[in-house]
Amino acid sequence: MVSMLRSSIEMSKQAALKKAKELASSAPVVVFSKTYCGYCNRVKQLLTQVGATYKVIELDELSGGYELQSALGHWTGQSTVPNVFIEGKHVGGCDSELFSLLVVTCLSNFHGLS
Repeated sequence: MVSMLRSSIEMSKQAALKKAKELASSAPVVVFSKTYCGYCNRVKQLLTQVGATYKVIELDELSGGYELQSALGHWTGQSTVPNVFIEGKHVGGCDSELFSLLVVTCLSNFHGLS
């Protein structure tokens, strides 16, 4: 009985990982987010300001969102949101190089810098 339960849990983890990978590759830029997260909102605002087309996956509004976030953590080593992917590749979150890059891009766009 315990072995059947363990097997079922492993299948669920594998399904969540498969779904996370599919979602991460479903648009040029994908942001795994939570609606109440200030850091997530900051990244989404910056992406909008630089004119990026992006897809948002709000984990707190998604059935199985907890499992997806757990799978993302195991896959990328980052268990927090925002969790950002570009062309299916993990690039980090708000406290990473991504945020710095987006800030520089925004400033460049607003001040005509290159």
